[in-house]
Amino acid sequence: MISNWAIILISVGYLFLLFMVAYFGEYRAKKGKSLLKNPYIYALSLAVYCTAWTYYGSVGNAAESGLNFLATYIGPTLLAPIWWFVFRKIIRISKFYRITTIADLISTRYGKSVSLGSLVAIFCVLGIIPYISIQLKAISSSFQMLYDFNLESTVNASLSNFILADYTLYITIGLAVFTILFGTRNIDATVKQEGMVTAIAFESVLKLIAFLVVGFFITFVVFDGFDDIFSTAANDPSLKSLTTIDFDGGYSEWFWLNMLSMMGFMFLPRQFHVSIKENTNEKHLDKAVWLFPLYLLVINIFVIPIALAGKIMFAGQEGVLADTYVMAIPIFLSKDFLAVFVYLGGFAAGTSMVIVSTIALSIMVSNNLIFPYLVSNKRFIRFFKGNFSGVLLNVRRASILMVLLLSYAYYSLVSFRFPIVSVGLISFVAVAQFAPAIIGGIFWKEGNKKGAISGLVAGFLIWFLFLVLPTVDQAGFMGFIIQDEKLFNLIPLADGKAFGLPMNKIPAALFWSLFLNTGLYVFLSLVFKQKSKERNHAEVFVDVFRYSKEFESTMIWKGSAYVQDIKDLLTHFVGGAKTEEILKEYEERYKLRLHPEEKANAKLVNSVEMTLAGLIGSSSARLLISTSLEEEEISTTEVLEILKETQQIVIVNKQLKEKSEALQKVTQELFSSNEQLLKMDQTKDEFISTITHEMRTPITSIRAFSEILHDDEDVSLAEKQQFLNTIIKETERMDRLISQVLDLEKFNTGKQELHLEYLKINDIIYESIDSVQTLLSQNSIELNTDLSDHHDYIYANKDRIIQVLLNLISNAIKFCASEKGQISIKSSQQDDHFVIEVIDNGKGIMKEMQHTIFDVFYQAPDQTLKKPQGSGLGLSISKKIIEYHQGKIWVESDGQQGSKFVFTIPVKVKESIIES
Repeated sequence: MISNWAIILISVGYLFLLFMVAYFGEYRAKKGKSLLKNPYIYALSLAVYCTAWTYYGSVGNAAESGLNFLATYIGPTLLAPIWWFVFRKIIRISKFYRITTIADLISTRYGKSVSLGSLVAIFCVLGIIPYISIQLKAISSSFQMLYDFNLESTVNASLSNFILADYTLYITIGLAVFTILFGTRNIDATVKQEGMVTAIAFESVLKLIAFLVVGFFITFVVFDGFDDIFSTAANDPSLKSLTTIDFDGGYSEWFWLNMLSMMGFMFLPRQFHVSIKENTNEKHLDKAVWLFPLYLLVINIFVIPIALAGKIMFAGQEGVLADTYVMAIPIFLSKDFLAVFVYLGGFAAGTSMVIVSTIALSIMVSNNLIFPYLVSNKRFIRFFKGNFSGVLLNVRRASILMVLLLSYAYYSLVSFRFPIVSVGLISFVAVAQFAPAIIGGIFWKEGNKKGAISGLVAGFLIWFLFLVLPTVDQAGFMGFIIQDEKLFNLIPLADGKAFGLPMNKIPAALFWSLFLNTGLYVFLSLVFKQKSKERNHAEVFVDVFRYSKEFESTMIWKGSAYVQDIKDLLTHFVGGAKTEEILKEYEERYKLRLHPEEKANAKLVNSVEMTLAGLIGSSSARLLISTSLEEEEISTTEVLEILKETQQIVIVNKQLKEKSEALQKVTQELFSSNEQLLKMDQTKDEFISTITHEMRTPITSIRAFSEILHDDEDVSLAEKQQFLNTIIKETERMDRLISQVLDLEKFNTGKQELHLEYLKINDIIYESIDSVQTLLSQNSIELNTDLSDHHDYIYANKDRIIQVLLNLISNAIKFCASEKGQISIKSSQQDDHFVIEVIDNGKGIMKEMQHTIFDVFYQAPDQTLKKPQGSGLGLSISKKIIEYHQGKIWVESDGQQGSKFVFTIPVKVKESIIES
């Protein structure tokens, strides 16, 4: 049995661990290694959606209504594919407007309306406080279960205990301390809360592991697997229905419950905070779109088995509520360590939601309820001149404490009486009222403030009357309003026929509230025209991806203000040093100098407003700018003209960028062409130098021997004959060189015309070998052939193919091993080509030279002690000949021993050619 002090120390120790995790996240950020840049951390932070409702309440819901609990998780999963279209757009809007809360988002869209922002903040607080209270309830109940080890007294614990025995109050205060320390460290609400998000990701992992461990234990240790649990339940008629989805309320109820969970995931303040405000990269959505639904799947695997196990094990024990099964089973089986681990998992599930929700609500309370009225008070501004950051942080800290204490009060008076899920769904319906104003605001330009306010008020009125009042009534406060489960004794509220619909209260209330909300929003938006400021933000919200490149140009401002006025305004709120830093950053961004006596342009005013928006919210910043500076009214026509001009700037910039890229590409191509021309010019020079040198040698010989014959009459007849033979040979050599140069020129210019005929490749190979037999014998070289039988033909010029073969064989003879030289000639047919190989056992050709030996005048260096004879045109002409015949030629060698020259010639079927 666990001692009471041990439980208290474990709880305090866990909070200390959470502090350390949060500190580690901030430490990493200071070192430039932010964990928020990791998409897995982002996806795990979204799992703050899984609260004590998931950890405890899903089992309780499943134990009462079977698979209906899945609607809470199927909705967000079905929503995942459109995150990229909706969330990405909201992230982009929030980034440029420096939006941090849902209240800021809605108020900014509708002209930065202070009244609308305040209304949304109030509705958020009213809607979320019940949700926070059930987290406190879950944490407190699990703590007391461990503390008392008495299930019945735990579930029905009296709230009249002496104050020192009120665990919930201590937990509330502990969470308030943590949230204040890590949620209000920076005056700028747009700064990423590295420590808080790291702690939330850690808690997401912990609650998942804890739930899987207890689920595995119950399913595979207490019972003998899923089959055992489900077969046991199948034999009990009262449990059989828990394995099916209840459609008694019709498919429409199931549909509306899924819609409710979708809207809850999008618009719950805590989800907006982690998914939008704390997002560092839009591409993180790519990972979250599959990882978060996977998380939902995994954490719900054991929900039904635990619910069935609890029903089986605690049958007949009325004191054990289904919400407590996750904790009750390990305690019942005296598994102390497991019970503590489960408690910590539930603690993580509840605290993560409380922390994030409280931070989000505190920012809304300060920025949308308190500061709009403080910044309009000039006495307040003068009194706190330069010390505003301290006031702002203290107001947020006080807001955190207020929200948690209100949640504690609601828990003490109301929510302790109800199952976790029922209270949570009421909060879901509350935040669902933001759907028309937000979705309409980012996709429909005509939506206006009157429509948004009217729709929200109507929706929240239905929510309050039909869901909140009946809850409060059960606490004994509203008996005069609700009688016999009828509102004002007229409108039915009972499940199954609520509000005249064949549905339970939650989906029915959602239907009617959204029906009136959306209807009024659309109707009044069509009836009333937008004001100029509304139109400005409507255009930017809907087309944010078009305007985001020139965003500051889209923020319309018209008035008379000087740089000194701007400087004074900033100094009031952030102090002199920070003001100089902000203005210096602006100067560097736009490459200019600001002078106090010059007029401030719209860009500067808007830049300062965006800075203030991060501190006090967009509506408060707008109010401050409009009251502190001499702002003039601007018409809708002027707004549209400015936006049109901005859009044209975006288009022009895009065109300039495209032209710049095209110009850069052309420049690169010209540079490459110039390099190629220089290389060709160098090759030409080398060609002329080499051919001149090659021609000079035979000319020199001819001239020398001719002069001898001309000048020396005493030369004998035998010597004359020798000299004349040399002259003839050198003449023939020069003739061959000239012919080769002319051949090369014709191939290069495409002027070469050859007579083609059908030939047998092996016949040409044999004829070429016969021409070099004498040379082979003189050099003592052994030549072997491996020629496959071929029935097909090549369509080629016989003399030119023989020329290629003779060139390759001559080179092989020239570079064969000095002793025991060997040459092999092979032919084969591969698909539609003949492959001919000439192989020698010489020294080989180095890898780096194999791609250059077919260049003009190339002669391999260092192959023999004496420079090989030849013009250096042979292989180059051979390549041209083979390419003319639509073939390929290359060399293979390891650079150490032997070379293999290979060329291919297309196969031609003689009969088909003739017939065609």
